[in-house]
Parts: sequence; C-alpha cells; structure tokens
Amino acid sequence: MTYNKLISICNPTDISGTPPPTLGRLVQDSRKLGHGDVFIAVPGIRNDGHNFIPDAIEKGASVVISEKPYAASNGTQILKVNDTRSLLGPLAQAFMGNPADQMKIIGITGTNGKTTVATLCYQLFQQLGVKAGLLGTVNKRIGDDIIQSSMTTADPIEIARDMKTMVQNGVTHLAMEVSSHALDQLRTRGLSFDTAVFTNLSHDHLDYHENFEDYAHSKKRLFNSLTKDASAVVNADDKQAEFMIEDCSAKKIRFSFEQPSDIECQISRNSTDGLVLNIGNHRIESPLMGIFNAYNVVESFLICRELGFEPSKIISALNSTTGAEGRLEKVTTSSSNEPLVLVDYAHTPDALKNVLKTMAELKTEQQSLHAVFGCGGDRDRTKRPEMAAIAERYADLITVTSDNPRSEDPEAIIDDIMPGFEHQSDVYCITDRKEAITQTIQQASKQTLILIAGKGHETYQEVEGKRIDFDDRKIARHALANRTSKARRT
Repeated sequence: MTYNKLISICNPTDISGTPPPTLGRLVQDSRKLGHGDVFIAVPGIRNDGHNFIPDAIEKGASVVISEKPYAASNGTQILKVNDTRSLLGPLAQAFMGNPADQMKIIGITGTNGKTTVATLCYQLFQQLGVKAGLLGTVNKRIGDDIIQSSMTTADPIEIARDMKTMVQNGVTHLAMEVSSHALDQLRTRGLSFDTAVFTNLSHDHLDYHENFEDYAHSKKRLFNSLTKDASAVVNADDKQAEFMIEDCSAKKIRFSFEQPSDIECQISRNSTDGLVLNIGNHRIESPLMGIFNAYNVVESFLICRELGFEPSKIISALNSTTGAEGRLEKVTTSSSNEPLVLVDYAHTPDALKNVLKTMAELKTEQQSLHAVFGCGGDRDRTKRPEMAAIAERYADLITVTSDNPRSEDPEAIIDDIMPGFEHQSDVYCITDRKEAITQTIQQASKQTLILIAGKGHETYQEVEGKRIDFDDRKIARHALANRTSKARRT
C-alpha cells in the first residue's frame, strides 16, 4: 500500500502532520498495533476506536484515520474522514493486495440455511475440480485446511487476510456466509460478489436489530450491492424474496417448490435415506433429508450453474455432498438396534420448526419423536415461549434443558420457555444438558427419533462468561454406546 493510494481511498477532509516514509499494517485494535502501522478508529457497539487514538500514537502509529479532529504528534499523521466504518473494508482489501478481485465470491444470507448452502458449495467446488475456500459459522477452510471460526462473518481486516492466504494457496472460488450483523456494520464493504443467495427470513437477532423490518433491510444490503454482471439466487417461496431483490441490478434467478417461478422444483422423495428432487428438467439425488434441505440443495445447484459448471457434473457431485456439521447430523454407533439420534443447530423458532416438522413427517406410525432443546442466554427472550409451542406442536416427547446460558441463570431461561407449553406437566425439565441428553437416550426405545437441538456443531457450552468443553454429538455417542454395552451384558 502506497501513501498516495491511501489518500486516494480515504479522500480525507483534513490532513495534519507529515506523510510517513512507509506504511505498516492496517489495524483497528490498538492492542495489536506495532510501530509504523496505520490505525483506523471505528465506532463500535461497545467501544469507540477514537478513545484509543492516544494509545495508537504512543505506540508509534504512522497514520491515524479518524472521524474526529485530532492534533498530530509523535510523528503520527492524522487523516480526518467522514466515515471510518465504510472505509475499513476497501482499505483492508487494498492493504492485502485486493485478493477479493482474484476469486469468484459467493455470498449466502438469510436466517436459516447459510451454513449448509455455503458448505455444499465448498464441497461441490472441490469435487468439480477447483480449489475452494469457505468462510462461515462452523469453520474456515482454505483448500483442505480447516481453521476454527469465531463468528459467522469476520471483521474486514480478518476477511482480507483470509482471502489473501486463500489466493496465495491457489483458491479460485470462495463461499461465504454473510450475516445481518456484518451487513449492518459494513463488514463486507469492498467485496464484489459474483453470486448472492437469499435463503429465507424469519424471527432472529431482534436482540440486535430494532425490529423485523430493520433485520430485513440489513439482509437486503447484500443484493443492493450487486453489479449487473452478478447473479442473485432467491427462494421465491419466502415472503421477503421480492423485497430483497427489488433494487438489485444483478441477474435474478427465482426458484420455487410452491408456485410458478423462473425455476420450478418438486420433491420426488424425502426420507431418512435422503432426497430426490426435480430442478426444472434436472433430477437430483442427495443424502440430505428434509424439505428445508431441498431448498439448500437447489440453491447450491443454481449457484454452481450460474458460475458456469456443467449441470451433469453438479448433479453427480451432489450425490455425495454431506452438508455442514451439526445440521441434522446423525449420531451413529456400530449397533443397528438403537434409536435414531440427530443433532441440529436449530436455535431459532423457524429453524426448530423446520427440523421438527421434517422429522415428524419422516417418522413412521410406530415411531415417536423426542425433542431436546433449550434457549441461549443474553439473546432475544421473546422467542423462548414461541419455541416451546413449536416443540409441543411437532414432538411427542419434550425435554427442556440448558443451551448456552451465558450470563443468565439456566433455570430462569427454562422458566421463560415453559409458558409456551399448553400442557407443562407433560414436559421434562432437566437443567443439566449432559444429563438431559443421556437420560433421553437411555430411556428411549428403538422406535424413538431423538432430536438434540440448539448447539449443533458447537464443541463448547457458554456458562458465566466461560466456554466449557461440550459436544452434543460426543455425549449422545457415549450414551448410545452405554445402551449397547448394557444390552450385551444382559
């Protein structure tokens, strides 16, 4: 990054101090700043970066970019600009050599399905012979390498750094989840998406957004940013679909299972063995199960087709793509004489409804459905009784337990959930999540379908500000193994 390029991007309203001979890294966290680095002061939700300008100057920042006037000192130049947040993304890309311009980038947004669609695309790209990258909730992938992910969509500096690493490693196609928080906070500013996908929109993140309309407008930012050379794949069965793309300049591809559309789809088979779909004139088989996964499969197929891959090759690859960890993931043992246990990340009313409705439709008359779920602490409380009502509607048996209580009392969260049940006496309440999972599996018959919802791929539980090792899948697998062991002894 040259100084002249920095000035060109920032277009400052005022400059004080002398230009530095060289520029270091771009940094927005003063604790990570080294001598000669460029510090950008971004107002945040909890902290305002402008409060740390003195610290940045003391550490020898070459340039400070600020929305507020500040006196240059200690050899640090001050660039005053109108909006540091909107500059952060473009600057981050420029400092890393604009890696986003050297890849095909697919952005997936919506309440549910982002992780599965992004993972399916990543898996498809790999099978279709291109080196792929993935940025998302479960993890980040650079080719075959896996890196733990701390959030759905990272900050612009981390995104640019990850993209640079991907380009250096030969990645040509990147699938990334794009959250409403990221869009609202302009974390994807500076990225040019080749394809954007709208999965669906439902009740979520209202602890952050003022209301549902604000949430929807945040999602819409992704489609408003698309150029005429890009493509927008949208689920036309969602009520917000047309709103998402009404100001979109890109090519629009609508698909539907329920009504006439650009691409009309049908489900030929939906069982615990997987899906058979018709997407226009194409017949697709997938090991994924459930109507909501039918939408995910269609979206991944249309993305790849829009990027120029041959439909026949996409169809062949979809036969073996498994989707994301912790999304209706089967927990299996060597014994076939066990209940079917599935772990899913469903932690919103709509997601829980989707997965429970799917399992209720797939079970036979001899089978019963047992749902184990809780609600996260320090999040939208209004969804707690709503999730109870959904569980009661679709499940035959219900155990309410702890999820990630964070700073809240787990039993107080359960108390918020319980009013949503019409028949509370029929609901088991076991606060300890390990005990709830273990007891449910131990007491189940072979004819029981068990859904453990809320945490999915997560390998921790957040309690009183700490992350404790906890994996629903490991707990369930251990409980199933104990059942098998006891059966052998008897």
